[in-house]
Amino acid sequence: MSTYRDFTAPIGSRRAPVLRTVGPRERRSHLTAPRVPTVGIDIGGTKVMAGVVDADGNILERVRTETPDKSKSPKVVEDTIVELVLDLSDRHDVHAVGIGAAGWVDADRNRVLFAPHLSWRNEPLRDRIAGRLAVPVLVDNDANTAAWAEWRFGAGRDEDHLVMITLGTGIGGAILEDGQVKRGKYGVAGEFGHMQVVPGGHRCPCGNRGCWEQYSSGNALVREAKELAAADSPVAYGIIEHVKGQIGDITGPMITELARDGDAMCIELLQDIGQWLGVGIANLAAALDPSCFVIGGGVSAADDLLIGPARDAFKRHLTGRGYRPEARITRAQLGPEAGMVGAADLARLVARRFRRANRRRVERYERYARFAEARRTSQGSA
Repeated sequence: MSTYRDFTAPIGSRRAPVLRTVGPRERRSHLTAPRVPTVGIDIGGTKVMAGVVDADGNILERVRTETPDKSKSPKVVEDTIVELVLDLSDRHDVHAVGIGAAGWVDADRNRVLFAPHLSWRNEPLRDRIAGRLAVPVLVDNDANTAAWAEWRFGAGRDEDHLVMITLGTGIGGAILEDGQVKRGKYGVAGEFGHMQVVPGGHRCPCGNRGCWEQYSSGNALVREAKELAAADSPVAYGIIEHVKGQIGDITGPMITELARDGDAMCIELLQDIGQWLGVGIANLAAALDPSCFVIGGGVSAADDLLIGPARDAFKRHLTGRGYRPEARITRAQLGPEAGMVGAADLARLVARRFRRANRRRVERYERYARFAEARRTSQGSA
């Protein structure tokens, strides 16, 4: 195994902490990265998902748990990450860990500066996790890791200028040009969800009002459905009956399921979310002019119920429409695993140092074993 545990840990602890840390060193090209299994972690507002991913983007095993309540200390989330990695390392030879975090990550990809849906504020996540695991750790924004995965293995292959939009609890975003994720001077580029689209609009967890994600995200979808149900609107009778009057049980996947079954209100809600999505994409096209927009995240499971209205709104709001090339809008191919797969693949770029350190350790052991055997042989022949 490539993970070493400290068996002198206090008796009764659920799991022993990892004994040693190997500092990270990034490699620049995925083409020359070692073809070894790595673990990807995707941390969202509602779930933490971890998986072992091979060099071709195939998921060998995945585990998932709910995100600890955001009122708890950041250490609770860190403990969850370590538990998942240790669980996977019981069955797989793990060479590096990549973490896609739902928040602002600094340019060094060490600290989570701010996470709207988690209680991370200037949190040195990479160093904290690396201090407990004997493998290199890489931290990046979850939308960046998803964009990387779609460019490497999914809907964005062969695209030179790609913009990724992830619709989940909020909206994440990423820009990828010529095989490089554009992180900006301070590492926080691509936070499209917090562009202000409605001055004085709905309050956002980031502290501002009228952010794009308040009108086109999983939270926005559920909020609108709950408001209609709470008002006992006639159009909401279908979903009220579905949850047996327990309005708090309404979820995004439930709305999508009912929309597929023909529920008029749920279809309309997805159309509204899709139209807001198209408006935001048109604005991004004016600013960035990419060749492709990839739509991912949990809400993208609605597929054409969401993306169809988004394409229509995009064409209506695109500046210079009819006189300029239009970027294609496509659904992500890797689904909710994109962030996890991308984090694991990016982590593969930093795996070389660990492999070298591990190889030197093995070589030292082999040299000692040969020396000890030669000494026993010479003593036996004396």
